[in-house]
Amino acid sequence: MPVPEPQGELLKQILAKLKTDDRLLGVAIGGSYLSGEMDEYSDLDLIIVVDDVHYEQVLKERQLLASSLGKLLAAFIGEHVGEPRLLICLYDSPLVHVDLKFLLLQDFQTDRTENPIILWEQRNLLTLAVSDNLRNYSPFDPQWIEDRFWVWVHYGATKLGRGELFEVIDFLSFLRGQVLAPLAKVQAGLLPRGVRNLEREIPSYLSDFRQTIPAKHDQEEIARSLQHTIVFYRQLRSALTTPQLVIHSQAEAASIKYLQTIIDGFK
Repeated sequence: MPVPEPQGELLKQILAKLKTDDRLLGVAIGGSYLSGEMDEYSDLDLIIVVDDVHYEQVLKERQLLASSLGKLLAAFIGEHVGEPRLLICLYDSPLVHVDLKFLLLQDFQTDRTENPIILWEQRNLLTLAVSDNLRNYSPFDPQWIEDRFWVWVHYGATKLGRGELFEVIDFLSFLRGQVLAPLAKVQAGLLPRGVRNLEREIPSYLSDFRQTIPAKHDQEEIARSLQHTIVFYRQLRSALTTPQLVIHSQAEAASIKYLQTIIDGFK
């Protein structure tokens, strides 16, 4: 697929250097490269598969390895996203964000949520690993959302009542990314990938999404955004074609009533 010039230039440079390291079995790429959505703002999401014998050594030396691939400005391990095998890098000339994920061949075969594109490999090892264990995007489960949503609403209401408004603002963002956007995208026949490309993919829903964003740091304004989040969720839920969905009606009624009690207390 076509790659924008900054990312393409750096990708060629990185690949040329990785190919000279005989401890490596291959390199694959995922993310927006895989989905065909790369633009000038995209990251490079690279998977570096390491020979078992050298894995621990490479993992210890990964920052040094990353610095040999280009003009490295900064790098840190992805423990904050629960992925200690990931090194998150920022390169200069060109200025590009690059994720380097270091995996054993066995983990490359099994520990995937997508089928990456192989850029380079030894002895067809990565291609065989992918073909032996094809992966599809994780199935969407509306029951998982319904089982949690009303507990989340109660949580938001307690923070609202306590006056922890920044907490509720962050919480509304969480609900957009984990509940509303995935539901809306699935109904539009898209992958449930949160708020990514929301403006372009489902513009008909933008008015509803905007109403879940408080216009100011104000208790009543934030409460209205939370109320609309509930209304929007119920609309999306009602459009689901999931006959076996178990709706938690008692939790729904109790959480909405509690939220209204909090709002009535503002006056």
